[in-house]
Amino acid sequence: MSHLKYGGELWGEEAFNMYNILVYDIVMDERGKKVLPKVYKTCKKYLTHIQNSVFEGELSKAQLFQLELELKKHIRQDKDSLIIFKARNKRWLDKEFWGKKDDKMSHFI
Repeated sequence: MSHLKYGGELWGEEAFNMYNILVYDIVMDERGKKVLPKVYKTCKKYLTHIQNSVFEGELSKAQLFQLELELKKHIRQDKDSLIIFKARNKRWLDKEFWGKKDDKMSHFI
């Protein structure tokens, strides 16, 4: 692990935010109709909603851990899925729009 000097203190990489893309798929059975709004609301608390079941944004390691704890209360391990793509910096990803462009994060770029 590399370390950086910041304000006289030595900080490890885990002190910095990571850019995340979160994608979920909730099975829409009777229980799923109750799970979906809870998952959406939890994700929206931490990330920016960009398309149906897709969120993006920067999170610290602690925030990501808290998000995981909250989502695990709702996600059903046998039916639902959630994927988080992580990058050290959003500039390392190229974003292309095919069809309607609705870039809610454009003011951050």
